Amino acid sequence: MTTPIPQWPGELLRLGDREVFVRTAPSGRADAEPGLFVHGLAGSSANWTDLMGLLSDEVAGDAVDLPGFGHSPPPPDRDYSVDAHTLAVARLIEKRGRGPVHLFGNSLGGAIATRLAGTRPDLVRTITLISPALPDLRPRYGPARILAATMPGVGPWAIRRLAALPVEERVQDTLEMTFADPTSVHPDRVMELVEDMRRRDELTHNAEALIASSRAIVTAYMRRSLWRYAARVIAPTLVIYGRHDRLVDPRMAARAGRVFKRSRVVVLPDVGHVAQLERPEAVAREFRAMLDDAHLRLPDIAAG
Repeated sequence: MTTPIPQWPGELLRLGDREVFVRTAPSGRADAEPGLFVHGLAGSSANWTDLMGLLSDEVAGDAVDLPGFGHSPPPPDRDYSVDAHTLAVARLIEKRGRGPVHLFGNSLGGAIATRLAGTRPDLVRTITLISPALPDLRPRYGPARILAATMPGVGPWAIRRLAALPVEERVQDTLEMTFADPTSVHPDRVMELVEDMRRRDELTHNAEALIASSRAIVTAYMRRSLWRYAARVIAPTLVIYGRHDRLVDPRMAARAGRVFKRSRVVVLPDVGHVAQLERPEAVAREFRAMLDDAHLRLPDIAAG
């Protein structure tokens, strides 16, 4: 295995009444366009490390820790709804003053990206969705676990029960749920996940953020409004599904292709729920193909 690149450095930024931690992968070219990467449930900005590196030749990327996740403190109003997360992302783009951005979202981040692109087209140049958490009421094991976590009393009990297990065992369970091939994860990346989980175990708001954001996803599914926002998206759109995704059904690719107006929809074989982690080179390739389709590629610059 190739030794992975280090996580990108970051800083806390204030957005009105809340703060978010933002990692930045600068580009080597002055005319690089801005990108913003939004993680999924229980994820963090570090989930985008490799993809941001692969795209740094043409995208100057920021990756945000949503309020209550990663290194971001919880929101003061304890609002973890999709709408609240979307507002935080919009404020970040506006604060940076570099929009419109190439917007990336995985899972919950995909729902947030869809909501933003459907309501604030002025902030979004393109949108790339990786296993987006868009409403699908067909029963599946992974979503059923999320639904169970939202039930009164069940979520806190389940988190306490999990917290009693060794951190390494919990990380392995996460990898088996989200990767098609957990053995493909570099040991350095596994250790990063273990260390991050240990850190989060010490945070008093960890359970709150997970349970409340899970409820936000379930609420968004019940309302089905996210598909209406998807139909409003005018930006060139790339939607990537994993053939072996246990959380988001890859059969939703057909609906995504019908609803998103300017879409390129791809189902990657031998990939699970987090293609940006499992196959970042494939995601980068499809992103560039989407830019080519939309005639948005920056011209190549001479070496040196």
